[in-house]
Amino acid sequence: MAFPADVVARALTEVRAACLGLPEVQERPSHGAPTFFVRGKRSFVMFHDDHHGDGRLALWVAAAPGAQAEMVDEEPDRFFVPPYVGHRGWLGVRLDRQPDWSEVAGICADAYRQVAPKTLVARLDAGA
Repeated sequence: MAFPADVVARALTEVRAACLGLPEVQERPSHGAPTFFVRGKRSFVMFHDDHHGDGRLALWVAAAPGAQAEMVDEEPDRFFVPPYVGHRGWLGVRLDRQPDWSEVAGICADAYRQVAPKTLVARLDAGA
């Protein structure tokens, strides 16, 4: 199920704003999906619109150890184990469930913290 273009565009605009506002982040396609990288090397957020017909508008994000199981157990209608990267602890976040965009921005920042070098995390925390 493909989502309406305006819904996808709004979601991608929100995710881009959240991710590109973080220190030294670049966006480029990876496996056909808009993906956000720290210093062009390590991905931390992938944006998917109906990935292989899964019926979801969603993010796949790097997550802290244990966060995936906790979030999926607590809110399985909003969070899921994504294919390909779920075995590494990444978390799937549904954007087709009336997302709170400030919460999504926080999830993106948390994902960034999982892969960014300590110097960049310190810059983020300092508000630079």
